[in-house]
Amino acid sequence: MIALAVVLVAAAVFAVQHFWAGRTETVSAPQVVHAEASYAGKDEDVKSGRSTGASSANASSTGASTAPAPEIVVDVGGKVRRPGIRRLPAGSRVADALRAAGGVRPGVSTEGLNRARFLVDGEQVLVGAPAGTAAAPPGSGNGAGGAAAGAGPAAPVSLSTATVDQLDTLPGVGPVLAQHIIDYRTRHGGFRSVDELRQVNGIGDRRFADLRAMVRP
Repeated sequence: MIALAVVLVAAAVFAVQHFWAGRTETVSAPQVVHAEASYAGKDEDVKSGRSTGASSANASSTGASTAPAPEIVVDVGGKVRRPGIRRLPAGSRVADALRAAGGVRPGVSTEGLNRARFLVDGEQVLVGAPAGTAAAPPGSGNGAGGAAAGAGPAAPVSLSTATVDQLDTLPGVGPVLAQHIIDYRTRHGGFRSVDELRQVNGIGDRRFADLRAMVRP
């Protein structure tokens, strides 16, 4: 009986020890693993920040590229095919203004006109009349380089005695319009005032304003 009791006690002790050794235990990760995971997280944050910054830069670049380009407004007059106000990109030259106005009329000389000059906003480009005063762009001062083109004859042209060639030297007046002026004065016995020029076929308010100071009855 004593021997049997000893065997049972030994078996019980062995069973308890075996059960205790086989139990599940919570194991914490080594410190180095935590540090590496933290560094990896920071690295991902840095990469994410770079990606976000690059996206923002791309968005800014896209927004800048879609912004409208600056423009200038110039008045092209004289002996061009389509005189009038023209809107051109900033940095355009006199040659660009002439192309926008359809080019100069056949036979009109552009000698003395600096077609490579940069345009400025608000200036007037007058083409084709020899021996006239020059139209300078705003802010150009008295420099010779700022001259655009001949603005008209040095002395006022007589509407009652001028020939077709003399009238043709006026800015915005070609051979056809010059003949209309002569036909009007033939029907009405001359011009008694410059204001009568408004009644000539082909002369509107704008063209009359350009010619008023360059003619006399």
